[in-house]
Amino acid sequence: MPELRATYRLQLTPSFGFAAARELVPYLRDLGISHLYLSPSFQAREGSTHGYDVIDPGKLSDALGGMTEFKLLAAESAEAGMGIVLDVVPNHMATDEHNRFWTDPKLREQFFDVDPVTGRHRRFFDIDELASVRQEDPQVFTATMGFVLSLVRDGLVDGLRVDHPDGLADPAAYLEGLRAGGAQRVWVEKILDPGEHLRDWAVSGTVGYEFLNDVAGLFIDPAGEQAMTQLWTRVSDDERAFEELAHQAKLEQVTGPFRPELERLARTLAPGRDAETAAAPLGGLDELAHALASLPVYRTYIDPAAVVYEAPDRDAIERSQMRIAVAQRLLLEIEAPHEFVTRFQQTTPAIMAKGVEDTSFYRYCRLLALCDVGGDPSRFGVGVERFHAGNQERAERFPENLLTTMTHDAKRSSDVRARIGTLASLPAQTAAQWARFASLTEQFRAGGAPDDVERYFIFQTLLGAWPIETDRVQGYMEKALREAKRNSSWIEQNETWEAAVSQFCERVMDEQWFERKFGVFLDQVTALGRRSALGQLALKLTAPGVPDIYQGDELEYRALVDPDNRRPVAWSSRQSLLAGLRSGGSVDASTLKLDLITRLLRLRAERPDAFAGTYEPLDAGPAGCAFVRGGQVLTLVQLPRADFDGVATLRDPPAGRWRDVLTGAERSFAQAQPLAELVSEQGFAVYERV
Repeated sequence: MPELRATYRLQLTPSFGFAAARELVPYLRDLGISHLYLSPSFQAREGSTHGYDVIDPGKLSDALGGMTEFKLLAAESAEAGMGIVLDVVPNHMATDEHNRFWTDPKLREQFFDVDPVTGRHRRFFDIDELASVRQEDPQVFTATMGFVLSLVRDGLVDGLRVDHPDGLADPAAYLEGLRAGGAQRVWVEKILDPGEHLRDWAVSGTVGYEFLNDVAGLFIDPAGEQAMTQLWTRVSDDERAFEELAHQAKLEQVTGPFRPELERLARTLAPGRDAETAAAPLGGLDELAHALASLPVYRTYIDPAAVVYEAPDRDAIERSQMRIAVAQRLLLEIEAPHEFVTRFQQTTPAIMAKGVEDTSFYRYCRLLALCDVGGDPSRFGVGVERFHAGNQERAERFPENLLTTMTHDAKRSSDVRARIGTLASLPAQTAAQWARFASLTEQFRAGGAPDDVERYFIFQTLLGAWPIETDRVQGYMEKALREAKRNSSWIEQNETWEAAVSQFCERVMDEQWFERKFGVFLDQVTALGRRSALGQLALKLTAPGVPDIYQGDELEYRALVDPDNRRPVAWSSRQSLLAGLRSGGSVDASTLKLDLITRLLRLRAERPDAFAGTYEPLDAGPAGCAFVRGGQVLTLVQLPRADFDGVATLRDPPAGRWRDVLTGAERSFAQAQPLAELVSEQGFAVYERV
């Protein structure tokens, strides 16, 4: 298999299939990528634009080019010294008339988690058209995973990305099955709560959301927390902590869209009885709903058959403060049906995802940079020690963990997130500019729409994503309104309110109104945001793990949530810019990211031992992040810390001669040298030992 150096995520569609991906291989090779990282590529529903609605896991998608084109892509990649990582979807398939597993009654009963009482199936989240698959059945595993494992054994695929493993009855056993089938490189889309640790599974690591939030938080100035919190309280007229707001949103999901799952879970306690009666020993159905909504992590991993659980399982259940009658059954202290424990664990991830990521993150707008997959908006920034600890754990336990700052599921791109994060460094200016925005846009409102929370959401979004087209903002806000479920929702759409918000966006965007009124502040945020984004990128490309780049993100990429982040990429311009850099062209603001990526990925190729080696944190104080990889590569980054009165200093620099990877200049380091003397004007530097 090719050396694992960097992955590049491609979102395949019927208009951008295997053949189109093959045309990009030379470009991605020159960029420094080692592996194409493809979205789900199996036969999906007709017209599918994302591939997560599979109808035949034993066949590659005809719309993407089928096996013939896939083999050509694999061959082209191999010739370029590259490999392929494939996204697989074990948790669910589409309830489609062309899905033989669904249309055949016997196969449906075996393959899908069907409720024997109602005939309704367990869904992927709250999507009726996606039915959960029983991977715990060995025959189901073989039928659904056999083909992709054959691609691995045949050398056409080097690794697998596993979508939503937390929905499975037994994720660990499923992953062991993949390894036994020949998949040695597997990454899981496991969302870890800050402070939670990945279990000792048969995997190479996660897809990297914990890194995304840690590295973004590192560049958020904690000194801005009090002022930003006060501003949010004035805007929202709501003093609740995020945890309280999130619990309410999760409870709404349990008792609303997930009511069928709640009642089915209760009935496992007393088959043949109605849900309320069955839940009586727990204190009633409301107490079970509270338990589902209160778990502080996505799920626990208790094995009821073996009566086995780990300390983090007990800790999560105890922290939830759920009713003791529920906790005792989950911890197997009181006898309970195995199905109750398993099904409880399969249900909480969906409640967390829909209640927090897809509801609370659109309601709680203190600082939108903190509201991303796997994030905790109550955690205002990340300290250097915490960042180092995460890197050290990855180096020791999962050295091939993916490091991402942008995915197809992220709420916003890394550049947008970095810009919004800089507002923490400008709390007074942010408050003043928001007051101006609120006053000037009062005339654009209609019938109270948008309200102040929504206007503040728009304000932060425009600062992060400008320049942006009006229709993109309007489409994004339509989704944001429905996800927040405050004044509109997917189920009960308030067309009048949505139309007023859409008109508001048009007025704000009309003739560059926002830029004309807020251009000076926008320029300040843009400059600081670029500095933050480049610093985060330098860390991603040199920290322990495997950097993952989302399609198009090698240039400044201002994208919002799906479907905005799935827009076609301007490949020809990227190819031209890279060709210019490779032929000696100068670097400007438009190619800073591209140049940094190519240089540091080249460094990873030239010094593989360094990046497979040790991780040594260096003391640069609270306003600096510094570390050495394998004794050969030194990374230095300045951090925004307004409360730090001293000078950021590299207190114990490594000995010897070092070369700046970006400028070529050589130097040695004096003791206690100010960081500002060692980094570029963008606030970072990477050195290699001479």
